[in-house]
Amino acid sequence: MRDVYAELVRTAPGAAVARRLGLPRPAVLRRSEPGAPLLGGPALVLAAGSGASVFRTREAGDALASLLARAGADAQLDLAAVPEGTRLGAVVVDATGVTRTPDLTALGLALGPAVRRLGASARVLLVGRTPAHLDDVEAAAVQQGLEGLVRTVGKELRAGATAGLLRLAPDAGPAELDGPLRFLVSARSAFVDGQVVDVAAAVHDDDVRRAGEQPLSGAVAVVTGAARGIGRATAQVLARQGAHVVAVDVPAASGDLARTANGVRGQALALDVTAPDAPHRLVEHLRRALDGPGADRLVVVHNAGITRDRLLVNLDAARWEAVLGVNLAAPLRLTEALLDAGLLGAGARVVGVSSTSGLAGNRGQANYAASKAGVAGMVRALAPRLGQVGATANAVAPGFIETEMTAKIPPLLRQLGRRTASLQQGGLPVDVAEAVAWLAEPASAGVTGQVVRVCGQALVGA
Repeated sequence: MRDVYAELVRTAPGAAVARRLGLPRPAVLRRSEPGAPLLGGPALVLAAGSGASVFRTREAGDALASLLARAGADAQLDLAAVPEGTRLGAVVVDATGVTRTPDLTALGLALGPAVRRLGASARVLLVGRTPAHLDDVEAAAVQQGLEGLVRTVGKELRAGATAGLLRLAPDAGPAELDGPLRFLVSARSAFVDGQVVDVAAAVHDDDVRRAGEQPLSGAVAVVTGAARGIGRATAQVLARQGAHVVAVDVPAASGDLARTANGVRGQALALDVTAPDAPHRLVEHLRRALDGPGADRLVVVHNAGITRDRLLVNLDAARWEAVLGVNLAAPLRLTEALLDAGLLGAGARVVGVSSTSGLAGNRGQANYAASKAGVAGMVRALAPRLGQVGATANAVAPGFIETEMTAKIPPLLRQLGRRTASLQQGGLPVDVAEAVAWLAEPASAGVTGQVVRVCGQALVGA
């Protein structure tokens, strides 16, 4: 769907009017393209804090700079080494040593000059520690302070730049950080802003640490609601990453479903996920797919979803049951069946599609918000269970995404949905798909039980 306002203010006359009236001027976001560099400029790597750093040691040098360099970035440890006039592609800060209140002041003062040098669609990424694992009260408080700092920086950045925070559990280190770091500094995270992701220790064997152009090679990925919109984009990105895709949608959408499956050289499975026999049929289909040559693990994306919006006082039982049946009960039943069948083993990934409405509520969507909050609860509860076999469960929570669903929103509300995000625009289905694919990758083994908003840091959500 076109954003006519954004197109208008990107013209010279429109930009002049918007500037004069103080109107939003959404930037063109840098999104992933084949062969494009990781960043649009050098990456400045800073260290802050009076405590011990996880990454910067006399013996090993700077591990963050090494990770970025291995990913193809030009990593610099000193802003003075970046030629005058050169715009930074990213500022990455080792904040694992930030343990005292004055450290926050020092961090803020160090960030300022670097942020002034950021280019378009650049990234600010802090790496800290999970406060819950710190016994020192001041250290825990200060590390929690990084969240407020990052969310505020994300709101202040311009020209499509975004900010994020990765927090490491005590035993997590460079191996677990590699995948999340690459994603959050890359163009793949174009609409992920102001987000905090906790990274846990994980078991890494040669398979789990697989990287490259097709990190999902060998995976079978089932995507529900794949006929159009976010589901179709997710199938496309997963296939691009090397997965064999099983695209699922209701029989009534068979035409669009076939186009999705054919477009990614995958399989179409016409299936109503709420049908009593849906778990059995899906299990049997996936058993055959996983028996194919080279298949070694399963990715499950619970994307199918519907809305039946009304104010709470006008919601009848049929609307409650329909929304909860598709959005929450079906993912629960299907996942349980896959677990019982032993299909969610080492390296498996479960990714639910939640919503910012589920995180913050939304007028007229009590049933939808409850169902999407339930998806977040599902992956959090699943994560420890799947962790016992080396698998993960996470969710993405889209905000305003340009789809057929949001096209039906009244025009004024549609504009508010777009402009009240830090990035001042709606996202695209591919933005959600990129986040799903990242969570599905072997290099994301340390990310589990997380709910990542893909919303351009909208006012709705948390």
